[in-house]
Amino acid sequence: MKIGLISLGCAKNLVDSEHMLSRLREAGHTIVDDMAEAEVAVVNTCGFIESAKQEAINTILETAQYKNGGALRGLVVTGCLAQRYPDEIAESLPEVDVICGTGSYTNIVEAVEAAYKGEKPRYLADPASAALEGGRARLTPGYTAYLKIAEGCSNRCGYCIIPKLRGKYRSRTMESLLDEARALAEAGVQELIVIAQDITKYGVDLYGERRLAALLRELCKLDFHWIRLHYLYPDQITEELIDVIAAEDKIVKYLDIPLQHVSKRILRAMHRPGGREEFTALIGRLRERIPGLVLRTSLIVGLPGETDEEFTELCEFLQEVCIERAGVFEFSPEEGTEAAEMSGQIEDAVKENRRLIVEELQSGVIDEYNLDRMHQTMEVLVEGWDEEAGRWFGRTYADSVEVDGKVYFESDEECTPGAFVDVRIDDSLGVDLAGVRVGG
Repeated sequence: MKIGLISLGCAKNLVDSEHMLSRLREAGHTIVDDMAEAEVAVVNTCGFIESAKQEAINTILETAQYKNGGALRGLVVTGCLAQRYPDEIAESLPEVDVICGTGSYTNIVEAVEAAYKGEKPRYLADPASAALEGGRARLTPGYTAYLKIAEGCSNRCGYCIIPKLRGKYRSRTMESLLDEARALAEAGVQELIVIAQDITKYGVDLYGERRLAALLRELCKLDFHWIRLHYLYPDQITEELIDVIAAEDKIVKYLDIPLQHVSKRILRAMHRPGGREEFTALIGRLRERIPGLVLRTSLIVGLPGETDEEFTELCEFLQEVCIERAGVFEFSPEEGTEAAEMSGQIEDAVKENRRLIVEELQSGVIDEYNLDRMHQTMEVLVEGWDEEAGRWFGRTYADSVEVDGKVYFESDEECTPGAFVDVRIDDSLGVDLAGVRVGG
């Protein structure tokens, strides 16, 4: 049968979608890009925060419209929303035929076949039992691929529902990762993005010690041009890991380190370690050891009880350390989390105002970073041609997929997506840069 799949949420969810597509193809089904042609649709959802839940619901409803006079006969909902709210989906969204949770991706073939027949089973295995291995039908461009080195999370942050949706932290074996990475390199992947909820804990559960540094050394022996790292928790960054990142040319000098806040009291309420002093020292050490380092972080404003003074402390820290990239989120009280039950919940208007203040601070940091790039020649990974801009575009080492800016550039020669070219930067376009290709 013909199957269409929509993948929502994070890169880790995208890898799950790739595993499901591989199983469906192996079973003889045809994958179609046009949902109007699909006989069964699969929507792989995110259910992390309220905005993600709403996006998932809207996508489910929009996809269900294809049942009206079209080819679509069945609708399967998978992923975090399915795991978190199976009863609510069944009751409130009768358009959904089959529910398949995060621990049940191996059931995707029988799920779509049941949906096609009009049956309505549920597949809701324990998330901790989810398969860690399997084939992939990649959804990324040929030159970029993700390598998910672990599943789940054991950090138990007070605001986060992920451990309940994905289970405890489970590392994949190094052998399986290197086998998969070799296959990706042989397939022509130029940019390997190493991902997990927390890559710095890789190996602790399996080998009794952190093995990320050892894994990276082996990955750097393979034929990748860039190796990018998401996400490194601040208290788990060891001297050995810093040494490897600094020494290996293939590891891009761009690190995504989610801090969430800097107030010790707020961080303890989140069940997270560290604080302003520790983070300032860590960032100073990283910048000293890794020339050209660009940092990304994520921040939460408006956790229950966050005072004006604690918010000011966060702003002062950001002005002091000048983190180049930051995603700022208003606290979302997710049911089932400790933080949702905390006293001192903050009004939405206050949370929004605090987010806007941080975003304004960060826009100044981005402007300063972009100004410092003027007249520099930077290596750019070509991603394609932009018809509206009339220019080629791509990313530098300082720009990760989807979350950061682009470089738009002119070139006298045709460019190939996946190739690396040198671009002289001569203009700033907000978060983006512009320039001219140099050399051949």
